[in-house]
Amino acid sequence: MTAGRSSAAPHCTDEVCVTCSDVAVPVTIVALLPDAMARVSTSAGEEEISVALVSAGPGDTVLVHAGEAIAVVPR
Repeated sequence: MTAGRSSAAPHCTDEVCVTCSDVAVPVTIVALLPDAMARVSTSAGEEEISVALVSAGPGDTVLVHAGEAIAVVPR
């Protein structure tokens, strides 16, 4: 193990987890945060994701894979 890295895996409480999912899941942005991050509403509650690859804001639905928004779902 490299110094400074934790060996603990993320804890997923649902069958599909935004941070460790094998598929892209739709979530709704609740708020934009500093450093290209956002708080989103998921079936498991609120989580933080990166929105560095998309142009989206509160109320937008995005597809998220491995904690990264990869597309904005058209309204």
